[in-house]
Amino acid sequence: MADYSFGGTDEENAELKKLNAEVLEDPDSFENWEKLVRAAESLEGGLNRNSSPQSIVATRDIYDRFLAKFPLLFGYWKKYADLEFSIAGTEAAELVYERGVASVTNSVDLWTNYCSFKVETSHDPDVIRELFERGATCVGLDFLAHPFWDKYLEFEERVEAQEKIFAILDRVVHIPMHQYARYFERFRHLAQHRPLQELLPTDLLSQFRSDIENEGPATVQAGGQQVKAERGELEIEREMRTRIDNFHLEIFSRTQTETTKRWTYESEIKRPYFHVTDLDESQLVNWRKYLDFEEVEGDYSRTQFLYERCLVTCAYYDEFWLRYARWMLAQPDKEEEVRHIYQRASMLYAPISRPAVRLHYAYFEEMCERVELAKDIHQAVLINLPGHIETIVSLANLSRRHGGLEAAIEVYKAQIESPQCDHYAKAALCAEWARLLWKIKGSVDEARKVFQQNAHWYLDSRPFWINYLFFELEQPTSAETEATQYKRIKQVHDDIRRKSQLPPLTIKDLSHYYMVYLLERGTKGSAKEYMTLDREINGPFSVQATMKQKLAEDGREATTQRRMMMENGHPGVEVDEAAIRRGENPYTKYYQQQGEQQLPSDIQPQPLRFP
Repeated sequence: MADYSFGGTDEENAELKKLNAEVLEDPDSFENWEKLVRAAESLEGGLNRNSSPQSIVATRDIYDRFLAKFPLLFGYWKKYADLEFSIAGTEAAELVYERGVASVTNSVDLWTNYCSFKVETSHDPDVIRELFERGATCVGLDFLAHPFWDKYLEFEERVEAQEKIFAILDRVVHIPMHQYARYFERFRHLAQHRPLQELLPTDLLSQFRSDIENEGPATVQAGGQQVKAERGELEIEREMRTRIDNFHLEIFSRTQTETTKRWTYESEIKRPYFHVTDLDESQLVNWRKYLDFEEVEGDYSRTQFLYERCLVTCAYYDEFWLRYARWMLAQPDKEEEVRHIYQRASMLYAPISRPAVRLHYAYFEEMCERVELAKDIHQAVLINLPGHIETIVSLANLSRRHGGLEAAIEVYKAQIESPQCDHYAKAALCAEWARLLWKIKGSVDEARKVFQQNAHWYLDSRPFWINYLFFELEQPTSAETEATQYKRIKQVHDDIRRKSQLPPLTIKDLSHYYMVYLLERGTKGSAKEYMTLDREINGPFSVQATMKQKLAEDGREATTQRRMMMENGHPGVEVDEAAIRRGENPYTKYYQQQGEQQLPSDIQPQPLRFP
């Protein structure tokens, strides 16, 4: 990359190299990407078809990488299309627009811009109309879709297709949207001059005409008498138009009601577009309530469209992807749609550091009997997150469901032996292995053997010792076996207190569980052991004999006691002059023993402040 030239002047090339290096160093920084794109756009004073090939290639590459990283930024798709139009012409710009509307399908602005571009660059009304229809399918239901519909109507006015204009308005007046009343007024006005067959479907027209004819001749006043006059064709048409107008007013009333119901939620949407910054909690709550509302309304198309809108704004929130997939799964015959939702979330938006969406995708594929694909999804996560406990446990359980207990154990063994799996993960996986033998195989002895043989490797693992203690506490006993089980539980607790390297607070919490066991299941001598532990665990430091032994270098309580007397009652810290000369912090061991996080060396403790 050092010899790569971005084109432009030496200064522009150097600046682009610097900005590109910053992007490569932190590819998730939106600000760095923006700076790089702006610098590329300004190469040679603005690119056109006469710019150098190097500058054109470099700018295209930057845009392609940027929009692959952030595909929902509709404004940049528009800028890229404009750039391609100035460089290579209509076809190149169209290709960018197509990529844009494929990436952010429900962007009203992008579809409006694309259709406007097509109107200006194409002379085939059918081709243009086809594009507008594609756009209507994608964004027509948007509450703020009026710019798109206005552009569609403007195009049909330009080609003087009055019947098309009325047909478009006939669709729009049924859609709850921000400017519904304006479209209805225009629709009602045009309806007065359109043929009857355009105003309603044939079956409704026939029904209206039949109702009028069945009413019999009209009664009119002639002098002092009422005379029945047969209805002429003009009279029938006039009556039909009156009834049709009333029918249209009912449509308006329904649309008005539906718009009003949605206005509560629409007015609370402050950011209807994508951005990398987090949304306020109030915005997330509003989206949840809005989705609840549409789901209760029960219109599949409107609910799906709202989910798609939501997932532009909330693209980085796993909860909405999972909710969308769950809702779609509840609809009949939507397996492919569910798969597509999971794929979009997994490949584009949900970060690999939060694999929940990918694991749900794997469960979905397993449900669809694509077991190997489900395993591949797990493996793909582990390539990027080696040692991720939740994923490994999920893979082991998947393997057990389809390959038996030994297949699951092999997964655990392979991960524990893997050099890419860290010490903390191995400890947790070892506990899961023992749990599998206990809960699934039903072999308590084999599970206990796994704990016993690995305890010395994981003295500092909280998950390992918690699982070990609870494993022994949860074993069923009887009057005959309780004494034996007590010895096992006591041994585990003693190891936790004396051998483990757990933080004091964790030891204290686990000891409380053991103390409850003593009260609930203990024998005559349990009260004495309980009170001794209570003193050791909950008493002041001066009476915590076991903790003093652990703090002493030689393991003797007297050593710590002597230091306390020398240092005004505090256990203090042994200062090793040689270690200090090597740059080691003498307080590090103390902080570790107390289970606390040491302050960085450049941060000074703050004095206490009192109100």
